[in-house]
Amino acid sequence: MRYLVTGGAGFIGSHLTDALVARGDEVLVLDDLSTGRIDNLKGALATGAVELVEGSILDRDLVDSCTASADVCLHLAAAVGVQLILEQPLDSLLRNVRGSDVVISSMVERGGKVLVASSSEIYGKNGDVLLSEDSDRILGPTSTSRWAYSMAKGFSEFLAKAYTSERDADTVVFRFFNTVGPRQTGSYGMVMPRFVQQALAGAPLTVYGDGTQRRCFTHVRDVTEAVLRLCDEAAATGKTFNIGSPHEITIGDLAHKVIERTGSDSEVIMVPYDEAYAEGFEEIGCRHPDLSLIRRVTGWSPRLTIDEMIDDVIAYSVATAPAAVPVDAKEVA
Repeated sequence: MRYLVTGGAGFIGSHLTDALVARGDEVLVLDDLSTGRIDNLKGALATGAVELVEGSILDRDLVDSCTASADVCLHLAAAVGVQLILEQPLDSLLRNVRGSDVVISSMVERGGKVLVASSSEIYGKNGDVLLSEDSDRILGPTSTSRWAYSMAKGFSEFLAKAYTSERDADTVVFRFFNTVGPRQTGSYGMVMPRFVQQALAGAPLTVYGDGTQRRCFTHVRDVTEAVLRLCDEAAATGKTFNIGSPHEITIGDLAHKVIERTGSDSEVIMVPYDEAYAEGFEEIGCRHPDLSLIRRVTGWSPRLTIDEMIDDVIAYSVATAPAAVPVDAKEVA
């Protein structure tokens, strides 16, 4: 099979590319490298089974040229991360809305299968104990920028669903819940790599808010397996699936666990949301996914523990840390 992976140089996209190549598929990666990195694809590109096209999903002609040779499209390209959405709301909306329109319509017109990455942000402020795929969406006012991301992802989901219902297109939607692992950066509000980098540097770990907010983290290897099962499962067509973990941890406890596993002497400090982001920022207490549907359709369940996730992020951070510059070199420079 030949796969088109938009955003394939990003965190999750590059892991999916590696997994596809490992099972014998060919991959065409389309990425504008705004948040993705070529280094993430170093191993995959070396196999000769991956082609990288640098460009935007807003470029219809370019997208058409990519979908023309693809059997399946994994559409992951998007503006991601709370911080990026808040700082660049216009660019984020254009990429997430127009970009999804271009990619999905182009792939459907060619008769290919398209799987669309969505997010737990879809649920907004819904605080239900378990969030199933048909749980209500509870969003704040349009004056609050963070809800723009949820709206954009909602558009992508509706678009995929409409193509399936009206044109019998083969589409699947999956919603990520706090995916973590190697290659994720601490930029754009990603909490685990930020904590690990702070701990390794001996700096204070900055917890936004009071640290009682809860999250369900999932290792990127588990997430990759879930997506590939959905790629191969005919019964997934036209459906939406949560991909996450049923195990919660508070952000405060996560910070202390990172300190423990790095052996750091760092302290934990609390930073008010108004200082971390902007006045009026709304945080979510918890988003806990109901995984019944994906288990029933594919048999998938996450396996890796929070300790394994932290250890893998630590190992990656240590391996990719800039080498120390010798004193003599500094003096010469």
